[in-house]
Amino acid sequence: MYDGSLKRHSFENVKAWQLTRNFRKSIYNISKNFPKEELYCLTSQIRRAVLSIGANIAEGYGRYNFQENIQFCRIARGSLNEVLDHLYLALDNGYISNEIFTDLYSEGRNIELALNGYINFLKNQKNNF
Repeated sequence: MYDGSLKRHSFENVKAWQLTRNFRKSIYNISKNFPKEELYCLTSQIRRAVLSIGANIAEGYGRYNFQENIQFCRIARGSLNEVLDHLYLALDNGYISNEIFTDLYSEGRNIELALNGYINFLKNQKNNF
């Protein structure tokens, strides 16, 4: 297993990405239990949206440009809110319990706070550069 020793300056050090990694695991786990008829609809959509969060944080980081990084983080934030909307659908259709919804919704909002903090950090860096 990779021990992380090569990531001195990397997207993996971004708190929002770290939180997203765990969130992604949780979303994949709960979506395994969605009904088969949702495989090409809700299951696919929620998984693609949660993948987009971390992928956009990583891609933005790799651009080495403050403004582009900010834009990719905004896209990640949009994908996060898409996942939260899909969680409402899963709750409303009885695919997840209220407890699971509440836990994942809270986790998502914490990611949003971390993303907003990272965006503000990038804006300050851009202005001071």
